[in-house]
Amino acid sequence: MKTILVAGGAGYIGSHMVYCLIEKGYDVVVADNLSTGFHDAIHKDARFYKGDTRDRSFLENMFTQESIDAVIHMDAFSIVPESMKDPLKYFDNNLIGVIVLLEEMEKFNIHKIVFSTTAAVYGNPKNIPISEDDEKNPINPYGESKLMMESIMKWVDEAFGIKYVALRYFNAAGAHPSGLIGEAHANETHLIPNIMKVALDPTKEFQIFGDDYGTPDGTNIRDYVHILDLAEAHVLALQYIENGGKSDSFNLGSNQGFSVKEIFDETSNIVGKAIPYKISNRRDGDPDILIADSSKARSVLGWHPDYENVHDIIQTAWNWHSKHPHGYGK
Repeated sequence: MKTILVAGGAGYIGSHMVYCLIEKGYDVVVADNLSTGFHDAIHKDARFYKGDTRDRSFLENMFTQESIDAVIHMDAFSIVPESMKDPLKYFDNNLIGVIVLLEEMEKFNIHKIVFSTTAAVYGNPKNIPISEDDEKNPINPYGESKLMMESIMKWVDEAFGIKYVALRYFNAAGAHPSGLIGEAHANETHLIPNIMKVALDPTKEFQIFGDDYGTPDGTNIRDYVHILDLAEAHVLALQYIENGGKSDSFNLGSNQGFSVKEIFDETSNIVGKAIPYKISNRRDGDPDILIADSSKARSVLGWHPDYENVHDIIQTAWNWHSKHPHGYGK
């Protein structure tokens, strides 16, 4: 049985990754400092180490106790507006964390890593849909930090032979269909959960940030991919490396885009009620349109998403939020 370390395995994406791995028969170790994750989100069959990947002694202790075959890295900070306000926080956590982790991986002879990156590396793209070879020109520190992390991976592979797959997410959405785990950020910035929070609280009003983008209805357009389809792609990426695949980068998206207004209307239909909203100013660092060309992941990794319909993605999110309106531990 392969033992996989999921760095950031208590977070939204990481917790679903852990469930997916365990359901497929992997042995799983979770490292998380719980700054944005939740202990209650960690699968009961995973072994949990509380700590920070920037802490070398923490990693050395964990790698001494565990025989890790490969790492899935999911513990970077990822909020675009926050990165615009505090770029040094993002460069510190995202870059220092991955550098120390890679140094310790080399020391303990762990030479396989699957790395969560982002569509934010492309900035405002010139081509839609976006392919992996398109120009990278981030317009926020979050995207810049991820692009720098990709560059670090490339040179570490050259020097030490640590093979990597960088998976560029577009918009992660949805929840585990069981309703046991889902999205529960303390300061939520993602579209679908924020719409649902307003649907569950009659005192709130939803904000659409900008209606003057270069899109048909003026609201920006994104490509939504279900959280379990993302997790499945990481498993396929691990298998790809194990079978001798070269280090590479892949887009993960649905190949179709939906505007904020379209997602808002579909979510309103699913929750079965009108949701109050207002138009606010744009947020800094938000591109107009991001839609993936994920044909490379489909052909090379054999990735075939189960959730191709945005209605089904939103429905799984509502299943979680309606059962857990206050998130974990409440």
